[in-house]
Amino acid sequence: MTEHLNYDADIAIVGYGPSGVIAALTLAKYGISTVVFERYRDIYPRARAVTVNDWTMRIFQSLGVDEPVLKCIDPQRALRWMRYDGTEIMRIEHPPSTLGIKPRFFNIYQPTMEATLRECASRHAQIDVRYGLEVVALDQDEAGVTVTAKDADTDARTSTRVRYAIGCDGGSSATRGALGVKLLGDTLEVLWIVVDCRVKRWWPDRNLLTFWSDKERPVVDIALSGGNHRWELPLKPGETEADFATNDKVWPLLKALGVSEDDVEIHQHAFYRHHTRMAQTWRVGRVFLAGDAAHLMPPWAGAGMQTGMRDAFDLGWKLAGVINGTLPEPFLDTYETERRPNAEFYTQLAVQLGRVIKQELTDEEQAALNAPPAEDAPEAPLIAPPVLAAGWLRGPLARDSIVGRMVPQPVVGDTRGRMARLDELLGDGFVLLGDDVDPATLLTASEKDEWDRLGARYIAVRQQDQRTRGADELIDLDGVLRPWLRKYGARAVALRPDRFVAAADVSGLAVPVCTAAA
Repeated sequence: MTEHLNYDADIAIVGYGPSGVIAALTLAKYGISTVVFERYRDIYPRARAVTVNDWTMRIFQSLGVDEPVLKCIDPQRALRWMRYDGTEIMRIEHPPSTLGIKPRFFNIYQPTMEATLRECASRHAQIDVRYGLEVVALDQDEAGVTVTAKDADTDARTSTRVRYAIGCDGGSSATRGALGVKLLGDTLEVLWIVVDCRVKRWWPDRNLLTFWSDKERPVVDIALSGGNHRWELPLKPGETEADFATNDKVWPLLKALGVSEDDVEIHQHAFYRHHTRMAQTWRVGRVFLAGDAAHLMPPWAGAGMQTGMRDAFDLGWKLAGVINGTLPEPFLDTYETERRPNAEFYTQLAVQLGRVIKQELTDEEQAALNAPPAEDAPEAPLIAPPVLAAGWLRGPLARDSIVGRMVPQPVVGDTRGRMARLDELLGDGFVLLGDDVDPATLLTASEKDEWDRLGARYIAVRQQDQRTRGADELIDLDGVLRPWLRKYGARAVALRPDRFVAAADVSGLAVPVCTAAA
């Protein structure tokens, strides 16, 4: 058994797309070593995902890559659903973010953003990326995983020993296949063409993400960052890929939308089908699935890539805690417990938004959609702040409960006068925040011992017109945290490393029970 403890790295990551690079960055943040196996030497050249929002940007902020990413993405103004006769069916204006990110949504050009993320990751000594290697076997035992990889050019094989492995290798995941995990769900028969273009001049409302709603030829019309623009159209019955083999054959599709050679230059085009699929399990022993390897969804909610990156971040900080000894191994079961409901939520949201663009709503559904929202109605699901539906949480999960919600991120000050966004002054671990009270004083001795074992900090949040009284306190310079806490009747909350509320004094500040069904 001794040889099993001689690890080459802590974690193996199979696949280095968006989910893989976020997993590597998250683990590196906590000092965990990774070896990444990526079959292809170059970034996939086609733009697939089109947007990121403030939740994803807050993850980038946590990983120290938000500023480089902001240089290669553009603000998104609004979403609208239009008929070809000019009738606007629905519009979603983006309200200000509560997460300390401006604005709430951004347009991206995925190959450029991926290159930026990889460049950031290359600065971490803990990340060893091995391009041109295809993983052909994953052999587990009680102490770790042995990864066998084959060189794409020479067929030479290598063996790498790690504690855990993560499959981030896409919808056709070889990792999922090696684990014998089924991918459940459906793939629609309709084939779509994606046309990526370089912009040559501005046209009216180009920066509005527009869904042209039509039963026969619905179209996604979206400005990408870096002077790129995309249209996505379904092929009609009888049309095939061969009918659009060249750019010249693609042009009639764009010209039917009023787009000419004066407006854009076609850069590339590709074909794909919509999937609504989920892996039956996301974990087998010491091997996990993340991103498209775990779930595939239609594009209508702009959440496929982002859901994968959130998977990777969630799993990354939990694996780091287990390897560093601050979290028990059963904590890893909360990964799927928390992330599967979120992936299912965005999948179903995408399906319903697809019904809007394809004009499949009943008259009653369309009337409800057009009705003005009630005064106290929550924000639309597509733009609502993130919330957990299950997982490592204590207390009720409901509209009037603070548990499971992500804490807002105002600008705060510390006792030495430094001013920054909240996350930058909280650190990387567990934190208890109290509204004008040291949250440690609200705990029993045993409760504090439990939080101490997790390395938690205890911070009183004061207001701008108050003096600090202790060494570890923050001033809420934007006046955001107190109203947010009091909205839910809370005086103190316990925050996880991902800034979701794990517990609150109104339902008990004890450390949540660590079970998959928590």
